[in-house]
Amino acid sequence: MNGRPCSKVTCQNEAVATLTYDYADSMAVVGPLSGTVEPHGYDLCAVHAERLSAPQGWQVVRHVVLGHDI
Repeated sequence: MNGRPCSKVTCQNEAVATLTYDYADSMAVVGPLSGTVEPHGYDLCAVHAERLSAPQGWQVVRHVVLGHDI
């Protein structure tokens, strides 16, 4: 384990992605796990990163590294 668990309460899976919000553009952005813990980011496991949905009127943007799934 990389030492960074998923941010979802009660989830003990290893984080593989980082979620950030862009409130001005109504976007939730999911990308590869950030190199450092970000104070305004949420680390997510693969299951929670894939299941992520956004409020009505928002869009989810997913950045992936070619050859890797999140």
